Amino acid sequence: MEKPVRKRGRPRVLDRDVGLDIAARLFWERGYEGTSTADLTKAMGINPPTLYSTFGSKEELYRQALDFSIARENSRRSEILQSSLPVYEALSLYLYDIADGDTQPDKPRGCMVSTAVLQHAEENASVARMTASLRETSMQTLKTRFDRAVEDGELPAQTDTDTLARFYGAIIQGMSAQACDGACNALLKRMIDLALTAWPGKKRRSRQSEFGAVERIRTNDLLSDPSAIDVAVTKEK
Repeated sequence: MEKPVRKRGRPRVLDRDVGLDIAARLFWERGYEGTSTADLTKAMGINPPTLYSTFGSKEELYRQALDFSIARENSRRSEILQSSLPVYEALSLYLYDIADGDTQPDKPRGCMVSTAVLQHAEENASVARMTASLRETSMQTLKTRFDRAVEDGELPAQTDTDTLARFYGAIIQGMSAQACDGACNALLKRMIDLALTAWPGKKRRSRQSEFGAVERIRTNDLLSDPSAIDVAVTKEK
């Protein structure tokens, strides 16, 4: 008697957003070169053909995972920068939000973009250009906000807004690197406060905004006492 032929089950259908979330976390934790196709398929519970048919190549999946992560993480930050808040307050809240993102307890440390693919094998040069382009876009976003501040009289007319944006972009990248090395949230915010002392324009804050009024409690001057911690207390409306 012949044995019945067993039919193959259908390949697992993967929800696209779930797959991108899994991929983003893996790439964030291990980096592009440290994440293999086998790692991705195992984490998603799918086979390689399903991965390729759903997302394309590993490089294309990385691009999609970056876009997915940026859209999820940056909506509030874009809202802050595009708001009518005084530019100094908007920049402060923007940097504080990044520090919070760099040190979330339930996610990998640092930023997926800020320190991604800084060094790479020759065959991954296109991926490095991709992440460099994203970092450049972030700095141009800051420059656009600073240009508006010049027009509004919040920054001096002669301000080099490109260099100013790159200065705070360097602070953002540095925070990501230090968070990966274990720096805590309070330390990152102390770095921000020190970086804000270099602000060349008006240091105005609104009394209240849709983002909450921010009060600073200073125990000591950071420059005279490096152990001092600045605490930001946000009071929601």
